Amino acid sequence: MGRSRRTIPEELLLLALDPTTGTTAQPQSLDLGLAGAQLVELALAGRIAPDGDRIAVVMPRPTGDPTLDSALELLRRRGSPVRAVHWIGGPRLGLRQIYLAHLERCGMVHAVAGQMCGVLPTTRYQATDTAISRDIRSRLDSAIRTGVPPDPRTAALAALAHAVGLGKHLYPGNEGRSSRSRLRDLIRHDPMGGLVAHAVMDVQNGAVAQPRRGQAAGVPLQPQVQSQSHRGSMAHTAAH
Repeated sequence: MGRSRRTIPEELLLLALDPTTGTTAQPQSLDLGLAGAQLVELALAGRIAPDGDRIAVVMPRPTGDPTLDSALELLRRRGSPVRAVHWIGGPRLGLRQIYLAHLERCGMVHAVAGQMCGVLPTTRYQATDTAISRDIRSRLDSAIRTGVPPDPRTAALAALAHAVGLGKHLYPGNEGRSSRSRLRDLIRHDPMGGLVAHAVMDVQNGAVAQPRRGQAAGVPLQPQVQSQSHRGSMAHTAAH
């Protein structure tokens, strides 16, 4: 996978990054969205495919992207298709920090050290090229404004942005209400993006603990994603 194209997890994180504060919006759901974005990117790369509400590995060959290949290997080790809601709600925390470090290595953000309350060390992140963030945002704006069906990548990004609650961050206030509604509607334009976006929302609503019809009885569910609020008060303010 060449570096000429930004991945959907990278774009989702850049959308969530506040250029003024250097922190990320919707931190408690963003890790879930990043896990879902990895699935969409792997599907677009031909490595996985939806199987009902499950995800199946169809080509285990690495993509060349370390963060995606780590997820692909974990999926491969499962040996059988896994429900998207269980994968996204599994105990794999810290994706924001992993991707922030990844974006820093790629030169898309730079870290700014500081202190919180004059005591705790913090790290904020600023985009090194605001044109990248503007380009990502303009694709969403265009899809919302024109009503023309977007390409699968933009549709999936819109679906995930809605799922993690970035609508109010991107289109705030009463004046942004219609844009938030149209952002939500873009979810229908990409089946894989829609699948993972609904899985992200299901996890947030606690549905990960509810077996769906047809699930074999007695099969243990994976643990729900743990609360991440305590991480926000730790060293990295970017988790806020």
